Amino acid sequence: MSEGIVTASYIGATILFILALGGLSNQETARRGNLFGMIGMAVALLATMFAVTANLEILIVGMLIGASIGLVLAKRVQMTQMPELVAMLHSFVGLAAVLVGFANFMDPGRLQHFTGVELTIHDVETYLGILIGAITLSGSVIAFGKLSGKIGGNPMLIPGRHWFNLGLLLGSIYFCVVFVEQSAAGGGLNPLLIMTGIALLFGIHMVMAIGGADMPVVVSMLNSYSGWAAAATGFMLNNDLLIVTGALVGSSGAILSYIMCQAMNRKFLAVIAGGFGTTTGGGSSSASAEEQGEVVALQAPEVANLLADSKEIMIIPGYGMAVAQAQHIVNEITKTLRSKKINVRFGIHPVAGRMPGHMNVLLAEAKVPYDIVFEMDEINDDFPDIDVSIVIGANDIVNPSAQTDPDSPIAGMPVMECWKSKTTIVLKRSMATGYAGVQNPLFFKENTRMLFGDARASLDEVFKNL
Repeated sequence: MSEGIVTASYIGATILFILALGGLSNQETARRGNLFGMIGMAVALLATMFAVTANLEILIVGMLIGASIGLVLAKRVQMTQMPELVAMLHSFVGLAAVLVGFANFMDPGRLQHFTGVELTIHDVETYLGILIGAITLSGSVIAFGKLSGKIGGNPMLIPGRHWFNLGLLLGSIYFCVVFVEQSAAGGGLNPLLIMTGIALLFGIHMVMAIGGADMPVVVSMLNSYSGWAAAATGFMLNNDLLIVTGALVGSSGAILSYIMCQAMNRKFLAVIAGGFGTTTGGGSSSASAEEQGEVVALQAPEVANLLADSKEIMIIPGYGMAVAQAQHIVNEITKTLRSKKINVRFGIHPVAGRMPGHMNVLLAEAKVPYDIVFEMDEINDDFPDIDVSIVIGANDIVNPSAQTDPDSPIAGMPVMECWKSKTTIVLKRSMATGYAGVQNPLFFKENTRMLFGDARASLDEVFKNL
């Protein structure tokens, strides 16, 4: 394939990737955006494959193996496991950046192609690609462990952790200088290996120090890192498509991280510093729960009666809905209520679940109509007119202490003000605290009723009674 056709294909793929991002910004166009992204990736892969003249058979075998693994994973992974899958895919991008960086460095013809300033620039690009890739790799693996429950949600806060991170950063800068100097003389492998170890350690420590409540920010942050790793690799390989694609992913991930931080009233540097999301805070003690009062529990038939007698209902899903896989029965209840001319809407907090858009994805999978799903800012003022709010497995995003307790770990965080509705029904397995480890005064309010048990089983009973 001629160089002109490859370049044209790359431009076409770039346009499709931009259209994909634009489509993903809205629920109604998200499916089309995904389609644009898939077509763009297919064009990019085919153009790259036919541009290669040597070892094409090995490339095709590698693509087939990768495609087969991806197909199997896509079929086996449940929607509730999507955050873990996303984190693991980020780790693959980081690993690819590290492997390509080392392969490029060990290319025998590298010193013949680059000399002087060009060699220095190329070496810095290689160094940065491996550095960002290694951080993304180890950080994503730890994020996968936290999201899947294999690693506890508590932040690991070692003494002097900020000085430790600063030391790792200074060490990376020092070994970059050493690497560039030795590379010009035909060496540089040792400082590159030492830096890779430092970057892997930094990625582990950075994500281990971040508490469970900040995991949506971590997922979008690692998404951004994977993009910058790809962009650095693109500069290293002089591949325009990889540069543009990496920049698109990196910048969109950074913007998403900023949006997530705003939704939690957190600063990005505070997230990186860690500490938010402990499960052993003082708010979780049984004594503090007793001081706030008693809860009023309901049974499924009583909940069904409350819903049937309502005119305005707001459903607020959380991670508990994902764990119970209750999204389908929620949709059945919604259809039944709407057939009775009851106005049912969904309120989605930006950080509900374990990754950005987690609840939107689950509701879309269950075929809940897009036009009744609203973001927090769109419906928060409507709660005084709501007859019944149903909170399904959410905790921190409906916690009034964010507004009333300045000493709370979630103080200032924007929350769904469901306690302003006439009645609030909370579905929970127990009185355990949420991912932030903060007790929730909502459970003890006079107009709050608790429906204890597995969300799907409880809602099955409610549906039968409806």
